[in-house]
Amino acid sequence: MATKRDYYEVLGVGKGASEDELKKAYRKLAKQYHPDLNPDNKEAEAKFKEANEAYEVLSDKDKKAKYDQFGHAGVDPNGFGGGGFGGFDGGGFGDLGDIFNMFFDGSNFGSSKRRNGPVKGADLKYELEIDFHDAAFGLNKEIHITRNESCDECKGSGAKPGTSVETCKRCGGTGEVKFTQNTMFGRVVNVRPCDDCHGEGKIVKTPCPTCVGRGTVRKNRKITLDIPAGVDTGSVMPLRGEGEPGQKGGPKGDLYIYIRVKPHKLFKREGNDIFFEMPVTFVQAALGAELKIPTLEESESFELPEGTQTGTTFKLKGKGIPSLRSKVRGDLYFTVKVEVPKKLNDKQKELLRSFAETVGEASHEHSKSFFDKVKDAFK
Repeated sequence: MATKRDYYEVLGVGKGASEDELKKAYRKLAKQYHPDLNPDNKEAEAKFKEANEAYEVLSDKDKKAKYDQFGHAGVDPNGFGGGGFGGFDGGGFGDLGDIFNMFFDGSNFGSSKRRNGPVKGADLKYELEIDFHDAAFGLNKEIHITRNESCDECKGSGAKPGTSVETCKRCGGTGEVKFTQNTMFGRVVNVRPCDDCHGEGKIVKTPCPTCVGRGTVRKNRKITLDIPAGVDTGSVMPLRGEGEPGQKGGPKGDLYIYIRVKPHKLFKREGNDIFFEMPVTFVQAALGAELKIPTLEESESFELPEGTQTGTTFKLKGKGIPSLRSKVRGDLYFTVKVEVPKKLNDKQKELLRSFAETVGEASHEHSKSFFDKVKDAFK
């Protein structure tokens, strides 16, 4: 008969280990070698039992004292130490839920959710690029997607027409098989998917030639989208029930449309407002002018005040993007950019030189603005 290893050696701790150190060491080994995590592994099962036995003794003060004094003989039920393992009550865990949660992420030990209930179909994602103007005012758009749909040949059963789907004999149609294990906690019932039907609860012996027993086929579908005014890059439109089909009577998944808006050649968008730079001539800025301001619709007339400085920003209220929620439109902002002429004829150059001389003569007159002098020079 094999000699038992020292219990402290089994847990990997020293004789002076505290209760917390013992518990931590045991949990680590229990999780590593638990039979549910190592199915059909006899070596892991033996190590699990060995760790249970060591912790059961060392976590009990009386048994630990006998073990420290007499060794294994002190806790052998057939020896002078007396006291077997039959009365193990959790070895100081108090509430066994913590160790169960460690193994099974919070689920009840030995239990399993029913695996053959209705399952919602998978969601689908579609990325759609639209023009700036369409994002501002909305549009109807047709898209084409490929998704799984119920097979018309077998009506989704997966079985060849004229044949039927059989209930799995091994699991009785539940999709699950149960088995019991003797552990330190007593007899525990575990549940796993049935190997014969792969958790489906049904077996197709004669598959449908069209879908090869899957019950679904890939199909191309055309979907018409009603894209609302005001969408922007990053907007997501959910279409309920346009995703993959559900399983076992479950609902269809959803289709999510992810919007990406193409940049505009002129306008830039910030929220529901739009911005752009408006070029004007030197003379228009100095003397004022009636401008045609481009908008998302028709151009708007705007009286540019005389003496407008480059970089000045003006607003056209309500000429921006409609809000998705309220439909109230944002504003349009344009910033004046005065363009300096590059190609001048001799007469124009002479006029500017004369103007420059005028400016020079009055360089200390701060009461008159630069563009006032420009206006005077061209009168």
